[in-house]
Amino acid sequence: MADIAMVFHWTPGDMDTMSLEELTEWRERARLRHEPPKKAPTR
Repeated sequence: MADIAMVFHWTPGDMDTMSLEELTEWRERARLRHEPPKKAPTR
């Protein structure tokens, strides 16, 4: 939940009614938004 709160600026109350499945989906969205895209190695 901390990842979601940090990326989307949500409070615990904003996430309180979400199911575990929904929190898992939002956590993945937060991870993708926070992590820079990986670049292909250059030669």
